[in-house]
Amino acid sequence: MSVVVVVPAYNASRFVREVLERISSASLPDLTRIVVVNDGSVDATGAEVARARVRCPVERIDRGHNGGYGAAMKDGLARAGAWDPEIVACIHADGQYSPEVLPDLVADMRARGLDILQGSRIASGTALSGGMPVYKYVANAILNRVENHALGLAMTDYHSGYLLYGRRALRSLPFGSLSDSFDFDLEVIASARAHGLVVSEAPVPTHYGAEVSHLRPIAYGMRVLRVLWNYRRGRYAPA
Repeated sequence: MSVVVVVPAYNASRFVREVLERISSASLPDLTRIVVVNDGSVDATGAEVARARVRCPVERIDRGHNGGYGAAMKDGLARAGAWDPEIVACIHADGQYSPEVLPDLVADMRARGLDILQGSRIASGTALSGGMPVYKYVANAILNRVENHALGLAMTDYHSGYLLYGRRALRSLPFGSLSDSFDFDLEVIASARAHGLVVSEAPVPTHYGAEVSHLRPIAYGMRVLRVLWNYRRGRYAPA
């Protein structure tokens, strides 16, 4: 049994070192490796990764230019998959999501036999108290209703980015054909549903602080609707 954590990082020099050390300090004995994807950062992200004191190997992938969140995740998942882990977890480099709950998420995923586990800020009840902007909270609620209807699920949050992948998902989903942008995670869920995999969520706390979001809400919302349209048209069905 092994767990690999993928950390996509873009201009995250203020936070990434602490995040890596918090991941390492989490009570997760199955943690075998951390893969940091430095997605064309122009700050000291790479240097801060090198300074982190962690108890497991850290592998850094340096992308020559910023290719987008999805592009970084593809590289990270491909590298993580080389060790055939039981679970790969994505934790963002900006500290918005708590590495300390990862052991509970891993245990929950195993107990429920899930292939994809989405961390939910809404189910935790900490979204607004954790500083989530009201406009994001409202937009999430609206999109969530449409997403549940289209995907046949009953989840409260599709957009936290705190995502865990089981071995069946890692082996069967066509990550390379998915988006290079922020809608990558939703395409993962849509693909998992189309492949008959088991998808659910679990509550995660969140903290909105001084991190900088690179997501453009209107463009992202349009991408979400396109993913749902493509799913209903069979775009993500197995070949």
